[in-house]
Amino acid sequence: MSTALHAAGVILPGGEPGELWITGGRISFEPVPDAESLGRDVFLVPGLVDAHCHPGIGVGGPVSLDEAAEQAITDRNAGTLLIRDCGLPIDVRPLQQRADLPTIIRAGRHLALTKRYIPGLGLELDDPAQLPEAVAEQARDGDGWVKLVGDWIDRGVGDLAPLWPDDVLAEAVKVAHDHGARVTAHVFGEAALPGLIASGIDCLEHGTGLSADQLAELARHDVALVPTLINIENFPGIADKAGKYPAYAAHMRALHAGVGEMVATAIEAGVRVFAGSDAGGMVEHGRLVDEIEALHRAGMTREQALASASWAARDWLGHPGIADGAPADLLVYPGDPREDLGVLRHPSHIVLGGVVHT
Repeated sequence: MSTALHAAGVILPGGEPGELWITGGRISFEPVPDAESLGRDVFLVPGLVDAHCHPGIGVGGPVSLDEAAEQAITDRNAGTLLIRDCGLPIDVRPLQQRADLPTIIRAGRHLALTKRYIPGLGLELDDPAQLPEAVAEQARDGDGWVKLVGDWIDRGVGDLAPLWPDDVLAEAVKVAHDHGARVTAHVFGEAALPGLIASGIDCLEHGTGLSADQLAELARHDVALVPTLINIENFPGIADKAGKYPAYAAHMRALHAGVGEMVATAIEAGVRVFAGSDAGGMVEHGRLVDEIEALHRAGMTREQALASASWAARDWLGHPGIADGAPADLLVYPGDPREDLGVLRHPSHIVLGGVVHT
């Protein structure tokens, strides 16, 4: 039988002093006798959420299940207790059965066209017309999300270009919705955005080319944005290696230069912006706090930035925070992260499923 736990302090997001107990892996606000203390006068935060993460992708592409588990542990040890995988080349369902790993919401495979995405990561379709059927398959197989590649470099054009015709996108998104799944899309440039937004899509990843008018439209239709700012920092390096494609290189540098203004405009427009590290490949796992701080620098208050990676993200993804009867996935801090986001780097305790990991 697991040890009962107790903590007293400020409970976020409400910010009121309170007490909670943990027993049987769940939170209770009713006293539990002989509970072990996690601290008094502490700050209690719902487990962090990485809304764009890839436990299963490494620098060289797909990794083994054991390596994916180590990546997830790295994320957990940095406070991430809920992951939306946002596209994986391997089946991580065995990791979902492990109580010591963050909860993983699977989005299935990236859907792309042949030679129009990173090799080995996605399902590469031969014809855009195959997209709706592929979306249906991923929707049936996943955990309520489907990931599309909306644009990528077209070497024949020498720059970023859309992958899908607008009518195919609209049909694909409708198919996903009919299967009870939401759709998100990788998109860097401007050209793919009108079709993606018009399709009824639910979320955009990166979105570096979004205009003020498009951001207002996202806000009106409650389309979420996960800007992955710490990954966008790689754009100049990508451009430096793209000497054969000068238009693409210049485009990537321009998108990098404008991303801070884009995110600030999104926040001002009321777009729901969530924190995603894009860990896997070019970004190391365990860096979600870097993304939270980047969102604060882009214009979010500290509390908004924290919410984007905690209680607000949990609500968006349908997972509870600190609530009676909810799974005990929470973080204990000695100081107030709403005053200093750096506090997030040093939790006193990481509690996952009622088990303390620090």
